[in-house]
Amino acid sequence: MTNTLKDRFKTEEYFVNMGPQHPAAHGVLRLILTIDGEIIKNVEPDLGYIHRSIEKMCERDSYQQIVHLTDRMDYLSSNINNEAVCLAVENGLELEVSDRVKVIRTIIDELTRLASHCLWWGVMGMDLGALTTYFYAFRDREMINDIFEETCGARLTMNYNVPGGLMFDIHPNFVKRTKDFIAHFKTKIPEYDRLLTGNIIFENRTKGVGILTREDAIAYGVSGPVARGSGFSSDVRKHQPYSAYDRVDFKEILFTEGDTYARYKVRIAEMWESMSIIEQLIDNIPEGDIQAPTKAVIKLPKGEFYQRVETARGELGVYINSTGTKNPYRVKFRSPGFSNLSVLNHISKGGKIADLVAIMASFDFVIPDIDR
Repeated sequence: MTNTLKDRFKTEEYFVNMGPQHPAAHGVLRLILTIDGEIIKNVEPDLGYIHRSIEKMCERDSYQQIVHLTDRMDYLSSNINNEAVCLAVENGLELEVSDRVKVIRTIIDELTRLASHCLWWGVMGMDLGALTTYFYAFRDREMINDIFEETCGARLTMNYNVPGGLMFDIHPNFVKRTKDFIAHFKTKIPEYDRLLTGNIIFENRTKGVGILTREDAIAYGVSGPVARGSGFSSDVRKHQPYSAYDRVDFKEILFTEGDTYARYKVRIAEMWESMSIIEQLIDNIPEGDIQAPTKAVIKLPKGEFYQRVETARGELGVYINSTGTKNPYRVKFRSPGFSNLSVLNHISKGGKIADLVAIMASFDFVIPDIDR
């Protein structure tokens, strides 16, 4: 009996582990891939490798102590995470912070977004084989980290925001160094475009890859640049402004293609908008107190409180259930990375393993944000 050509070249499905230690996983994320040759049939995330019970820890900590725990979630958006908790507490106390605090918080937020997007750009290029991007991006990101270090003593997990304001005032060099960085970085994004954005190899690896429709982005609860790359307007800074976002003019970046390249373009364009926001505020920082009067032991009124902010990866929600004591009864974080991860299998099926690496890079996962 002779085998047909189809029988001779028949393939079988098998499982491959990508992670938890894998250069494309960006942390301890394990993906169980079902593949047929190079074609992906299913992607199943397996979480828990960096679980630290942060939400449970919040139940025994004071509201001031909870703030620093959020540094350890999305550590590339630590300042914005800190602010989310502070805003939730301030809303619960009906505490109004000064305009100076609001403006400084917003400037630091956008510097944080720029630093995060710099790292994302360098790592995405490296994931797809362009090692040079990593060094260029970190060259620029170091300038922002130097500003942070001079301002609050930390470069990553900053804990600069506190309920009622800021830990302490900005450094006398803050305004000058921030303006110097903006002038420098305006010349570097065109360099990023020449190096990677218009690279034909990069375009072939990202265009038409991992397409996420607007309808699916909404259905899966996707947010941030991932959602906006699919045309879904989801920027919390626009829809529910906080701090000083209601006094600046900026565009919400939207692309409709929904592919990996569109998600890339969203973050590149957002860096220009972040610089514009900073420029509108940096010469107009009001005078005023940097800390509103608060009690040493903060007790929120009995009830439920919720605050949304826009991190570098999307919408972070902070839910607090208070019984009126110094410790919350329950704290729940709605992290952007966890919701965005839920769509990974949907848009990766039918693609190749190399496509999955590109898709993951465009999602900009920070695993502690997913696995709390």
